[in-house]
Amino acid sequence: MRIPFLKRLKPLLSLNDPQWGRGSKDGKQDGKKPEDGPPDLDQLWRDFNQSIARMFGKNGGGDTGGGSPSDSTFAKIGFGVIVAVVAFFWMISGFFIVEEGKTGVITTFGKYSYQASPGFNWRWPAPIQSHEIVNMMQVRTVEIGYRNNVKNKQPKEALMLTDDENIIDIQFAVQYKLKDAAKWLYSNRDPEEMIRQVAETAIREIVGRSKMDFVLYEGREKVALDVNLLMQQVLDRYESGAQITNVTMQAVQPPEQVQAAFDDAVKAGQDKERQKNEGQAYANDVIPKARGEASRMLQDAEGYRSRVIANAEGNAARFKQVLVEYQKAPAVTRDRMYLETMQQIFSSTTKLMMDTKSANNMIYLPLDKLNGDNVVKSNQPATATTGSVPADTMTTVEVRGSKEGRTRDSRDRESR
Repeated sequence: MRIPFLKRLKPLLSLNDPQWGRGSKDGKQDGKKPEDGPPDLDQLWRDFNQSIARMFGKNGGGDTGGGSPSDSTFAKIGFGVIVAVVAFFWMISGFFIVEEGKTGVITTFGKYSYQASPGFNWRWPAPIQSHEIVNMMQVRTVEIGYRNNVKNKQPKEALMLTDDENIIDIQFAVQYKLKDAAKWLYSNRDPEEMIRQVAETAIREIVGRSKMDFVLYEGREKVALDVNLLMQQVLDRYESGAQITNVTMQAVQPPEQVQAAFDDAVKAGQDKERQKNEGQAYANDVIPKARGEASRMLQDAEGYRSRVIANAEGNAARFKQVLVEYQKAPAVTRDRMYLETMQQIFSSTTKLMMDTKSANNMIYLPLDKLNGDNVVKSNQPATATTGSVPADTMTTVEVRGSKEGRTRDSRDRESR
């Protein structure tokens, strides 16, 4: 029953028909000419009702009649069917799928209602409710001081003032994820621009409290960490729904206008550090040697002190022993001491001059030659081989000296 109806309805609904809406093919429709007005929608509706009636086993009325009561009933049934079909398709339009790692945000008449978890979900169709899918696992990036490439600088964002009143050029990137989709969508007008402004504010505050050398060299990682913490505090206060994951310093350097002078200053500083290191290395080499030498000298001095003290104590003990012997036999002890002293003196002397009372000539004894020729032992008296000095001259002198010594000792005793 549907095919005749569709065949009948097709020429009436064909937009390619130049006579569409102008009546039947014979140029008449309800006694009106084609040029009298728009298409007869009532006739289309009656044809549709008749088709519905045929579907339920009833015969439709005439094409031009006003319609019987059965036509009105079937018209209501047809309208209900249409409404039901439209309602069915309208209801199923509320189904939607949320992928893993994403969240669906549902709004009712534009006001936030709830969040849909990943999977197959349903909401009231538009215009009652609508949804928006937000990727929660995506790592988003905001660039400060540059765009897409570090060479594409943004001076208004990159130039900052340090605590020691120096200007520094900083380029860094902020990576973040979303932790609350509803806050991300509805708490701020432009979330990405808000992240950029918060990042710029945080870096300016941290750099403004730091020295230039600290930011350029040893403090880069600490500056990035401080910026991360400060940004998260501000974003939480703004209820942005964002979680900062990483702050990466791309470039930290002085402005291009003073780059050459700054490089010279850095080179001079490096030369200074190198010279300090060389001096420290030299000091580390010399100081231990000097300390070792000083310690050795102290030990030598201590040894010399001990040796001198020991010798002095020994000499004192020996003198006491000699004193005891001297008190027993002064003359013999004096002669023995005289002979020992002269022996010690002559043992280290190579030449000896003697003056005799018997003649005015001075006797010269070349002891070194005498010792070399005769190979005489050191404890035996030397024998003269040259000159006119007899061999017993030394003995005579020694005996005379001994007699003179004994004479002086006797005189001392008499005087006492």
